[in-house]
Amino acid sequence: MFPIDFFWRAAQRWPDRIAIDAPEGAIRYDALAARVAALAAGFTAIDPAPQSRVGICAGNSADHIAALLAVLACGKVWVPLNPKSTRPEIRRIIDATEPTLLVLDTACADLLEGAPGARVLTGTQTDDSAATLAGLAAAHAGAPRPQLGLPDDATQAIKFTGGTTGAPKGVMQPYRAWMANITNQIHAWGFDEHERYIVAAPITHGTSTYILPILAQGGCHVVLAGAGAEAVRTAFRERGGTVCFMPPTLVYMLMALPGASRADFPRLRRLIYGGAPMPPEKIRQVRDFFGPVLGTTYGQTEAPQILTVLCPEDFEDERNLASVGRTTWFSDVAIMAPDGRLLPTGEVGEVVARGDLLMTGYWRLPEKTAETLVDGWLHTGDRGLIDERGFLYLKDRLKDMVITGGFNVYPVDVENTLGQHPAVHECTVFGLPDDKWGETVQAAVQLRPGEQASEAELIAFVRERLGPVQTPKHIHFHESLPRSPVGKVLKSSVRDAAMAALATA
Repeated sequence: MFPIDFFWRAAQRWPDRIAIDAPEGAIRYDALAARVAALAAGFTAIDPAPQSRVGICAGNSADHIAALLAVLACGKVWVPLNPKSTRPEIRRIIDATEPTLLVLDTACADLLEGAPGARVLTGTQTDDSAATLAGLAAAHAGAPRPQLGLPDDATQAIKFTGGTTGAPKGVMQPYRAWMANITNQIHAWGFDEHERYIVAAPITHGTSTYILPILAQGGCHVVLAGAGAEAVRTAFRERGGTVCFMPPTLVYMLMALPGASRADFPRLRRLIYGGAPMPPEKIRQVRDFFGPVLGTTYGQTEAPQILTVLCPEDFEDERNLASVGRTTWFSDVAIMAPDGRLLPTGEVGEVVARGDLLMTGYWRLPEKTAETLVDGWLHTGDRGLIDERGFLYLKDRLKDMVITGGFNVYPVDVENTLGQHPAVHECTVFGLPDDKWGETVQAAVQLRPGEQASEAELIAFVRERLGPVQTPKHIHFHESLPRSPVGKVLKSSVRDAAMAALATA
């Protein structure tokens, strides 16, 4: 069995049910299945080679979902391309994975300019010379469903964890990892044929891990008619949303909307947050507003989404508010000392994991793979402990990654970019807690003697090269950055000074 088989079986069982409720119309399971089979045949006609890569650069839409399912159906490898990225970042991913086919919105054309690969456009196009998903599906209408014959460790997707400087790290997620994720999502949240999943977070990110679990149970994906918190509220209020995955930032935005109340979410039964931590006090506020529907998961791109799960009923115990839950099926999670020993209950060390949910490695980076996968254990880079009940508590990160609004930002990428400015002598980048974004990106800068640069100038410099997500919210200037006796910048001291400065301001 393969991940796509969950969808095929659902289409056979519930042909008349609505699979996708989009602004342009509803799509039944039988119609979606026919379209996916036709697109899979079309993709195979463009490139018959199994396991070739297909990049999809698009916003959330019915076309995006159908294209993703078609990639899975024809045995190719999905490479998500974030439409909010910059052209250099997109090109790095394309150059690394060498996709032979690119599916894109017309709005993303500039991001993919000059990149190799055949192009197929989403949506309705007026240019008859452009290949479209609709045209490809029509040309291959009636095609049979493909038969796959690949091993469990064959790659289903290559998702990138970062790397706008140097070699990007493409995580190879195998079929077995997707199978484990689908099974655990269904088990953890009790999805059934009555689900209406609000597609709020990008399909290129966390939402992708909910596409098949919802479809497997005969549920429906509700594509927003607009963008932002108001569009999400409208979908819940007027289109019967029952479940959604979103970063904490969006949860807070929904609560802050003018006139917002629990009545705006009449059928909501599961509100799953992830991509960033939610402090206990915020959890209490969210539960007071939405009721006992909040849940969360812990995972990484290297072990997608659901190594552990904290269900709504778990939040009833105050001890669990700072936890990320207990280990899910097909995985082991443990705490490891620097010398490789597994630590007993209650001791803090690095969180490690093994089992079916794990990646097979980083795309064409064997040395990085060997550093992260050691004797079958994935080294997450997070520090934490497991209590006597089996609940995992994260303490901090060994790596300095900043999670802002559900997106991962790697400080070295921002530091290397800031360091390119002629006035910057040295800099360090870090995250600070933020009620709206979870964390915000901050930078401390020491200028070259005799040089000048304003905060606005440096922010614009980074934004132009890396895009808005990785751009610091504030630049903190230091005459001399604090250092250790061996000359290393003391990031903790810089962070403390920045927090004090912002509190004073």
